[in-house]
Amino acid sequence: MITPPDTLPYRHALTLPAVGSAVRVARETAEQVLAEWGAGARETGRDAALLILSELVANSVRHAAALSPNVTVVFAGGPGTFAFGVHDRHPYRPALFASAGTAPGRGLATVMELTHGLGGSAVVRGDVDEGGKSVWITLPMRLGGR
Repeated sequence: MITPPDTLPYRHALTLPAVGSAVRVARETAEQVLAEWGAGARETGRDAALLILSELVANSVRHAAALSPNVTVVFAGGPGTFAFGVHDRHPYRPALFASAGTAPGRGLATVMELTHGLGGSAVVRGDVDEGGKSVWITLPMRLGGR
């Protein structure tokens, strides 16, 4: 069973302007966080996690920037689990489980295929004021020695 992100002991947060370079910075930060938490370059699921993160940040930049000048990424980790949430202040909550034929693009379908293929989970959490949301991905991942 995967540990819920809000109970994981290790955290790192990053807030960036909702511009194209946010994708690169978020990915580089994730690589650093994973290395610090003991997930090496060959860790199973690491590359897929980076791709999922890149897609979610790109979606926030592409679809939410008009209402959300920033995107925030929260990384969480603990024994056997790596999670990350991508937050923006656009109220639209995407349907994570829409079929590829009904979804506007393939990005979220790819995110879900990768997440489920790794044995992970995904959830969209709305802000209390309904003015924004976070998409959380939780993946099983060995974080070396922690």
